[in-house]
Amino acid sequence: MFQRAARQRLAFAAALSLAATAPVHAQEDSYPDQPIRVVVPFGVGGLADISLRLVTQRLSERLGQQVIVENKPGAGGVVAANAVLAAPRDGYTLAVFANGTAISKTLFKLPYDPVADFEPISTVAYFDLVLLANAKGKLRSLPDLLAEGKKRQLVLGTINPGSTQNLSAELFKSMAGINAMVVPFKSTPEVLTALLRGDIDVMFESYAALKGAISSGQARVIAATGKSRSSWLPDAPTVAESGVPRYEVTGWNAVFAPAGTPPRRLARLNAALNDVLREPAIQQRLEELGTQAKGSSREELAAVFKRDIAKWADVIRKAGIPTQQN
Repeated sequence: MFQRAARQRLAFAAALSLAATAPVHAQEDSYPDQPIRVVVPFGVGGLADISLRLVTQRLSERLGQQVIVENKPGAGGVVAANAVLAAPRDGYTLAVFANGTAISKTLFKLPYDPVADFEPISTVAYFDLVLLANAKGKLRSLPDLLAEGKKRQLVLGTINPGSTQNLSAELFKSMAGINAMVVPFKSTPEVLTALLRGDIDVMFESYAALKGAISSGQARVIAATGKSRSSWLPDAPTVAESGVPRYEVTGWNAVFAPAGTPPRRLARLNAALNDVLREPAIQQRLEELGTQAKGSSREELAAVFKRDIAKWADVIRKAGIPTQQN
């Protein structure tokens, strides 16, 4: 009698346990059952914005729910990150980080910790920067630039201080061991104007931002900053192969979620994003923009993020760029 009663109590407890967990599993299995918002820390029309819109369109189809891109530009990505952290941690509000986010970790006094307060999901795309000279000028290659740098002080143009472009120029100046001054401008068109006017010798920018100037013959690509030559500029040698060994700058953008998002939902998003990024049509479209579609595991993205934080912190320190940390 006692054993039968004990078995009944155990069976009843097991039934209660299943009843308690069943709604949770059902809820997880139904994810997503409402639109997902992806907050981009850049304005409409930029490289990250365009590439994310292409990817999220296909992601919507795979997930069976609309994935909406929302632009919230602002210094250091603070506005976008705060918007994501203010939302429920349920996988329906995601953040886009870029290599610039790794720079912001050192450069700005952020109201959050981008490592501790966010969970990595997957990388989306990688891209190089290019070094451009005036197509009508005498600098036709990186060796030309390095030789000129032995004769006089060079002027390297970039967009605003602390940007990936700006720090890439500072890193180049340091590793090449040349006499050079890095001059920041407010916008890419202003840097291009300075290049065409002869005010600067070379500018550092993404291929996507200056594709028109390159195609029209205004600007000449003399080198690319990646580890190897890109498929969209196969004739452009890397900085490393042209005379500055070990120099490498690779930009990226990726999707993150606020810490506390259910792990099953992070895994679901990672799998769906990687599936989209393996599609030949998506790879071709992003290549046309000057980017390489490439997903990752969550662990790989975490490693890339931490590596770039350390790399750019060192560049900022060596260049003596003021930060807001103190």
